[in-house]
Amino acid sequence: MNFTRWSARLPGTQRRAAARAEHTVTTTDRRSEGSVPAARVEQLTDEPPPVPAVDELPVREVLDRVPALVALVHGPDHRLAYVNDAYTAAFGARPTGEPAGDALPELRDLGLVPLLDQALRSGKPRTLKSRKAPDGRHYTFTCTPVTEDDGRGAVLVFATDVTDHAEAAERLRASERRQRETAVTLQRSLLPQELEQPDDLRIAATYQPGGTEAAVGGDWYDVITLGGGRTALVIGDVMGRGVRAAAVMGQLRTAVRAYARLDLPPHEVLNLLDGLATEIDANQIATCVYAVHDPNEGRLVYASAGHLPILVRDGTGTVQRADEPTGPPLGTGGWMHASGSIALGPGSTAVLYTDGLVERRDEDLDEGITSLERALAGATGTPQVVCDRLVRSAGVTADHDDDVAVLVLQHPRRTGAAAELFRNAALELLGGVEAAPRARAFASGVLTSWRFPADLHDLGVLATSELVANSLQHGTPPMRLRLRRTDRRLIIEVTDGDDHLPRRRRAGPGDESGRGIAIVATIASHWGSRRTPGGGKTVWCEFLLPRGAD
Repeated sequence: MNFTRWSARLPGTQRRAAARAEHTVTTTDRRSEGSVPAARVEQLTDEPPPVPAVDELPVREVLDRVPALVALVHGPDHRLAYVNDAYTAAFGARPTGEPAGDALPELRDLGLVPLLDQALRSGKPRTLKSRKAPDGRHYTFTCTPVTEDDGRGAVLVFATDVTDHAEAAERLRASERRQRETAVTLQRSLLPQELEQPDDLRIAATYQPGGTEAAVGGDWYDVITLGGGRTALVIGDVMGRGVRAAAVMGQLRTAVRAYARLDLPPHEVLNLLDGLATEIDANQIATCVYAVHDPNEGRLVYASAGHLPILVRDGTGTVQRADEPTGPPLGTGGWMHASGSIALGPGSTAVLYTDGLVERRDEDLDEGITSLERALAGATGTPQVVCDRLVRSAGVTADHDDDVAVLVLQHPRRTGAAAELFRNAALELLGGVEAAPRARAFASGVLTSWRFPADLHDLGVLATSELVANSLQHGTPPMRLRLRRTDRRLIIEVTDGDDHLPRRRRAGPGDESGRGIAIVATIASHWGSRRTPGGGKTVWCEFLLPRGAD
C-alpha cells in the first residue's frame, strides 16, 4: 500500500494542501507586479526554508514512531496490512495478510472484531474505552474507516494507553467502596441489633442501604418499651449521605431513647429533639415520626416532623393514612409540634417507613404512597412477612438508589386460651379514705380470679394499697384503679386529676409520709409515672410473671 497516497486521503489533508497552493500562487503573483529592490530580494532569501506539507512526510516512518498502538486491516475479513513498532513491542510480531481474528488475537479477545465490522459498514469511527489487554495495560481503542486506492474499505486501529487513568479511577472506586463500607458498618451498628418485643404488639423492621453507586443515608428506626404496657415507635431520616449523616442519625436515636424515658407526649419529644438537632449541626435537618401505643386506649398517638404519613390497615383490610398533624423537619427550630392519633385496635397493622420505599424520580411522591397503601391492603402474615412483601412490591433491589427503612407493627386479635392471658379490670375510686379498703378488696378478688400464685397475689395487693393511698393523699378526683395482665406481667395503674409527678425519696425516721413509692419501687419489677393528655397523672408499677403462670 502507498502510505503517502493514503495519507493524502485523510480528512482535512486535501483542504490544507489546496490552501497552501493558493497561498503560493498569490504570493508569486504579487511579487511579479512592480519592481522589488535587490536588498529586499536578498533579505527574503535569508528566511528559513518552508515546513514540508503532510503529504510530503513518510507516513510509515511517522506511524512507526508513534507511541500509541497502530494497526491497519483491510477488506471485509479485516486482513492485517500493518502494525507499528509500539504494537509489536506490546503484543509481539504479527503476520500480515491474515484475518484480524487470527493475526490479532488480543483484539478478538477484547471483542474488537465486531467493532471493525461496524466501522466498515457505517463509515464512522467506533471507540471502545479503557479495556485491559493481555499485556496488563489498559487501552482505549478507536477504529477509523479509510478508503484505499482500489476502492476497498480499510480500518485503522488506534490504541491509546490509558493505564494511569484506569488505575487512578480504580483507586478512587476502591476508596469510595471503603468509605461506603465504613458508613454502612456505622449505620448498622447504630440501628437496634434486636428489636424489643412488647407484650401487646408484634414488630419487625428491615433496613436496606442504597446500591453501590449511592452513598449511605441516615435512615433509622427504634422500638422503646415505656413500661405500663406502653410502647414508643420511632422512624426517621437524616438528610444527606455518608458517614456524617450516619453519625447525626446515631446522636438523634440516642437522644430519642433518652427523651422517651421521660414518658412525655409525642409532640413534646419532637420539640426537645428539634432543639438538639439544631445544636448538633445547624445545616443538617431530619424527618421523624414518634408514636406511642397504649393497649388500654387502642390507639396510636403520634407526632410527625416532616415525615411521611403512618399507614394503618384495620381488621377488615381498610387502609387509613395518618396525614395530620405534620410539622417541619427537625433542625429548623422555632416550631411547636402537635400530637395526633389513629385507631390501632386488635387485628390492625401499622407501617412506618422512609422515603426510599415510595419516592421515585419518574412519579409523584403521593403516587408512591398510594401504591404502598394498595400493597399493604393485600399484605397478610407476620410483621416480617409484611415487611418483605412491601419492600418487594415497591421494587426495591440491591442496586436501589436510596436507603430504605420499614417498621411494621401488629396488634394481634387474640381468642380462646390466648385471650385469657390478656385481661383488664378497673375500679372508679369514689369517696374519701374508705376508697382504700375497697381498692384492696377489689385487687384481691381480681388477682384471685386470675389465679396468680399467693406471693404474687400479696405483692399485687400491697402495691395497689400504696398507690391508692398515695393518690388519695396527694391527688385530686377523678381517681381510677386499673389492673391489667398480659402473658408476661401484671400491671397496676392509679390515675388521678393532679399533674404533680411523685418521686422516690428517702424518708427520715420521724417522717409520716414518703414511704409508699419507696415500697412500690422495692417490691415491683418497674414503676413510673406520666402526665395524662387531659390533665392529671398516672402512676404505675409492674410485676414480671413467673413462667407457667396462667
